[in-house]
Amino acid sequence: MRSKVLHNAAGQRTYALIFESGDEVMSCLQEFAKAKGLTAASFKAIGAFETATLAFFDWSTKTYLPIRVEEQTEVASFTGDIAQGPDKQPVVHVHAVLGRRDGSALAGHLKEAKVRPTLEVILIESPQHLRKHQDTETGLALIRID
Repeated sequence: MRSKVLHNAAGQRTYALIFESGDEVMSCLQEFAKAKGLTAASFKAIGAFETATLAFFDWSTKTYLPIRVEEQTEVASFTGDIAQGPDKQPVVHVHAVLGRRDGSALAGHLKEAKVRPTLEVILIESPQHLRKHQDTETGLALIRID
């Protein structure tokens, strides 16, 4: 993954992150967030994946159910945020809609994805912090605005 600052003013930065074939999306985003000390950011992207794992949050069991995608897909939608987790580390949260060759789509929480041939991400860092707190009802770390 390569990155470039596109804009930097008043504490707000905009980055272009360009992923190449073989890059693993979630680990690269996590490493970037940690290296830059991101505590509040949002992003969107377009591109394609060789393989991916999405997940669906099952309310009754409070667990994520995996959805393996073992085929080339177009990234029809890719949106998410980065916030500071309860352990003070950045937490990357991504939802994606992946388009199949036949025009059908799969959607969910992105757990992992291998890029082919590219993923083009525009990430906007906010000067304010977002913090996640453990939610007792779901067991998830959710953003809470205090």
